[in-house]
Amino acid sequence: MKRVKTGIKGLDEITDGGFPEKRTVLLSGACGTGKTIFSMQYIFQGATKYSEPGIFVTLDERPDLIKEDMLRFGWDLQKLKEQDMVHMVDASLAKIGIPSEEEFSMPATGFDLDKLLLEILRVSKRIGAKRVAIDSLSSLGMNFENEFEARKAILKISYLLMRIGVTSIITSEIGHGSKRFGKYGVEEYVVDGVIVLNYMGLGAQSNRTLHIRKMRATKHSEQVHPMEITDSGITVKKVESLYEKT
Repeated sequence: MKRVKTGIKGLDEITDGGFPEKRTVLLSGACGTGKTIFSMQYIFQGATKYSEPGIFVTLDERPDLIKEDMLRFGWDLQKLKEQDMVHMVDASLAKIGIPSEEEFSMPATGFDLDKLLLEILRVSKRIGAKRVAIDSLSSLGMNFENEFEARKAILKISYLLMRIGVTSIITSEIGHGSKRFGKYGVEEYVVDGVIVLNYMGLGAQSNRTLHIRKMRATKHSEQVHPMEITDSGITVKKVESLYEKT
């Protein structure tokens, strides 16, 4: 099976060389665990290191704020946009009826999943996208009547992403200590992989970890790995680093 290198330092070494091509991975974690940074790093590294155009779909934060925040890592998303290597699809403002200034966005008439998928398809055809990140599934703003309706919507997203030939990350916010991997409780059964990020602050100390809960067609590490957010982005470390002398 072909692999898509994430470009996230330390991650490809524990995922058998990267994500399975044209599959969808769920990235779960509580608020502040680094989900947006992780998924944007995947898109940015794809464009700059592997020449793979990418799409970042924001359902929660405004694109201008994301671009500003990512400059702290030296990630110039505006430059990549001008090169047609990375485009953002803004679905954050549609839910409150405000038009977006982004080139690709949802109309300010409320959220509609089918319209969002059509917009992703439109951008993909424009730039020949190879990677997509959707941040986050929890912010879809959809009140599903039952588990079947939630599963059907998530399946629709995964199926479209597979059909257009992209390898994708979908983020989902969960509470600290939650036994679920997504808001709706069905996400992990639909996707091909599940990565869980955790963060625990203890006084002046902090502990970030990454755990690959599931990755189809992949011989992956089953350990809980230390993770850091550095000036250049996320770094996944080997478990042995916890016991190294400083």
